[in-house]
Amino acid sequence: MITSHSWLLSRKAALARASLLALTCLICTNFTWAADDDEKPWQEMATEAPKTFSTDQLQTFTVSQNSSLTYGIDPQTLTVGEDWVVRFVMVARSPSGALNVLYEGIRCQSGEVKTYARWDNNRSAWHTPQNTTWKPLSLDGATRPATVLAMEGLCNGNSVNGTPRKMLATLKTGRYLQR
Repeated sequence: MITSHSWLLSRKAALARASLLALTCLICTNFTWAADDDEKPWQEMATEAPKTFSTDQLQTFTVSQNSSLTYGIDPQTLTVGEDWVVRFVMVARSPSGALNVLYEGIRCQSGEVKTYARWDNNRSAWHTPQNTTWKPLSLDGATRPATVLAMEGLCNGNSVNGTPRKMLATLKTGRYLQR
């Protein structure tokens, strides 16, 4: 049987636990704010296009069912930098065999892509444009292939999807296509 005294004690205990929980949340929030204030702004690390790449064992992905181009990335070039940029060589191959090869990076956190270099087939060398800028990922226009890559396995929301090995496994299973 619950007496009014024991009911009052259990109510006080519950109130004390709720107050302690609220105080803990407030303290944790303040520590988070302090950590955010101390956080350094994002700094992109210097990068160079890979010296070699292969078009023989590309990890292919579908950009559009209506596209005649075949897209893929060279698994050996897939990296995650200390700046959390996922970098890779992407190849677009036409039915006639013509290649368009790009060295790109995706920032999952901000949803952006940057083309660092384009392969010049005539010179067998990378061409690095003077002005390379980060562009928003979009399913419309030139960033569509990178956007599909981000959605299919390079990113997990606005975070990097683990190691390059995990990203390649995710691309192979096509889990994002099954949504």
